[in-house]
Amino acid sequence: MRKFFGSLYVQVLIGLVTGIATGAVINAFYPAAADYLKPLGDLFVRLIKMIIGPIILCTVVVGIARAGSARTVGRLGGKALIYFEVVTTIALGIGLAVGHIFKPGAGLNIDPASLDPAAAAQYVKTAPAAPTHWLKALLDFFVNLTPSNIVDSFAKGEIVQILVFAVLLGMALTTMGKRAEKLIDLFDDLGHALLRIIGFVMRLAPIAAFGAMAFTIGKFGLGSLQQLALLIACLYGACAIFIFLVLWPICAFWGRVSLWKLVKYLREELFITLGTASSEAVLPRMLEKMQRLGCDKQVVGLVIPAGYSFNLAGSTLYMPLATLFIAQALNIDLSFQTQVAMFAALMITSKGIAGVAGASMAVLVTTLQSTEVLPVAGLTLVLGVDRIQNEVRSLTNLIGNAIATVVLARSENAFDAECARRVLNGEIDVEHTLDSSEDLPFPEPATVETSKGKKS
Repeated sequence: MRKFFGSLYVQVLIGLVTGIATGAVINAFYPAAADYLKPLGDLFVRLIKMIIGPIILCTVVVGIARAGSARTVGRLGGKALIYFEVVTTIALGIGLAVGHIFKPGAGLNIDPASLDPAAAAQYVKTAPAAPTHWLKALLDFFVNLTPSNIVDSFAKGEIVQILVFAVLLGMALTTMGKRAEKLIDLFDDLGHALLRIIGFVMRLAPIAAFGAMAFTIGKFGLGSLQQLALLIACLYGACAIFIFLVLWPICAFWGRVSLWKLVKYLREELFITLGTASSEAVLPRMLEKMQRLGCDKQVVGLVIPAGYSFNLAGSTLYMPLATLFIAQALNIDLSFQTQVAMFAALMITSKGIAGVAGASMAVLVTTLQSTEVLPVAGLTLVLGVDRIQNEVRSLTNLIGNAIATVVLARSENAFDAECARRVLNGEIDVEHTLDSSEDLPFPEPATVETSKGKKS
């Protein structure tokens, strides 16, 4: 029993259940008290975000400096971008199809003049400008990948810009020979120290899950979901379709691992994501757990951080669905040409802004602006249940990035299949080593597949 209740995922699950019960009581008697519980979840997420930039820097620099080359990084980066674009485009299509088939906003008959634009003002400030031309939008996208000030990128939590800097630094160190060894060791030791901090912070995960869930239920209650119940059901259903019809085959045929076992292996991260409604809260642990699964450190260091900005399939799927919901609720018809333009714009604007607070809402503002017929104030129709919807979006993003890491590691012959088999079958207790006070190094793949089909 001590071992059972000492497990992190059990503690987080208890936090979620007690949070729901507490939130229901608060909502019934004193809804204003919910605001006092919100800081419990916010503090946990802030503690994790504090460490994300430095840990990405250390992981990527060490991974590239010790095993990488410019050609390897370029090849892996190209594969990753193609994979991300294909998968998220499919997600866009699923969201658009579900919105047309089930019409979640039909029948609400809301007068656009009754909407309060002030409620969406904070998201308008952070939203990128609506693209006037696809080529200019594409060029702006690539320009924004490059940091103008790396200190500012760390301060703002711009994951992609930190990743670009880390890749360049890692490649530079590979050209310095023995002169770089001490610096590489320093980054490696710093990375392990940061992971120790993550271990400390993770002890707060059950409390964070309790506070975040109690706030959500206490603030909004289950009754407030009735009007938007169909939209929520459509989003959850669309994410389920995407996971089972897209991610499952990819995981089975290209990753050659069981999706169920992979989800079970990541159960702690999934529960924490569910409680905090943020996949960023588990980014550092994802870096560590995917390496312990048997994925090469260089692959993990590039794919996971990049995926947090480019492979947000759950968030991408939501954009066309939410846009159609707003149009249907306001009785505004979107022409076929407008929807095609919106789809094309989303293929660019939905990438690379994960570090922005309220990223999904910021992109949705840009999407509404790109239609030129939907008022930005329409965002207020979905703001009230955004946190509840963000839970399933974040879960889908997390599962998608884990599968992408396995698939791309296999494509680079940098995946230890035997290690993965033992981990997924429970023969190696990864959770015990993560939760213990031991500062264990990452396991190096013992039998990594080579391009000639041999084992090394």
